[in-house]
Amino acid sequence: MGPSLQISHMMDISALVSEEQLIYAITIPLSTSIILANLVIIFGITWNRQLQNTPNYFFLSLLVADLCTGVALPFIPLMGLNRELSFCSCLVAHVFPNFLFLAFLFNLVMVHYERYICIVDPLHYNNLWMHRSFPLALLVVWAPPLLFAALPAFGWNNWTGADWNDCCASSQNKTALSSCSTNGTTCCSYRRVFPNAFIYLEVYGVVLPAILTIAGMTGHVLWITRGQLKDICRLHRSVERGAQASDCEQRMNLRYTRCVVAVSLTFLACWVPYLIYMHVCIVFLITDTKWSSTTHIVLSCTGIGSMAVVPLVLGLANRQYTEPALKLLQKLRDRWRRRTQGSEEVAV
Repeated sequence: MGPSLQISHMMDISALVSEEQLIYAITIPLSTSIILANLVIIFGITWNRQLQNTPNYFFLSLLVADLCTGVALPFIPLMGLNRELSFCSCLVAHVFPNFLFLAFLFNLVMVHYERYICIVDPLHYNNLWMHRSFPLALLVVWAPPLLFAALPAFGWNNWTGADWNDCCASSQNKTALSSCSTNGTTCCSYRRVFPNAFIYLEVYGVVLPAILTIAGMTGHVLWITRGQLKDICRLHRSVERGAQASDCEQRMNLRYTRCVVAVSLTFLACWVPYLIYMHVCIVFLITDTKWSSTTHIVLSCTGIGSMAVVPLVLGLANRQYTEPALKLLQKLRDRWRRRTQGSEEVAV
């Protein structure tokens, strides 16, 4: 019986190692790209003094949150694996990435809301409460995620409950001391840290309403833009006294169509994968069934990674944010060419 248990334990360890390698293979390149892109945009905002205003400070806070999400990206899929960790280490491994993810989501909602008010109600835009008290706005987007994510550390967890998914099957057979008792357990699973009620509250009380709010504000802005475009075309026709659309109207309509297509593709590419991953996880959580770890890893990595790309799309689309980095790269390229030309002339 002893050798069979040892072989089973070694197989569990090899499976865990292969799953971790798959997570790192997917998330490390994506995380590196997110971090570098955020650093480029942050450098562009801090370098240009004309961009140092309250709206860009909100966007800078979003970039910092997205940067932290990129750093924590390899650790978020690891939350779905069963590992042997102490109580404190298990809480940190689950609470801290969840806090960074929620802070990123709150910052994203704040940035969309600030730009939404700028378009919908421009007369009262400068009198917004978050413009008058920027530190309070930062507290709103960083403190609630921390408090909510830390609820399991304050006692709302299932650490003293029963095991799920044979989490401690291998650790029970490893040694007599590392048993899965309620006091000395070494098994770390998200089911033990996050109760079902906590997961439902976060998904349907925080995450999904935030995503729907962002989608609603974006759709309303496009609707307002379409109405303004129709008014401009109507005035243009009245001035030109022509019944047919002019070249200027066609260019404006084409630009608006491109904007709608870009927003739609961004939503489909960045939000839909995460929504699919989120609801698939909820379905398996409700049915309490096991599913392929490879499928879970791929869905979690692509879903969370695609959502973290949203601020990069907003930032890289603005030339003012990327212009300082492009100028710096151009200077480095010119210096490199001068050095290579000088060395070639000396050699001749």
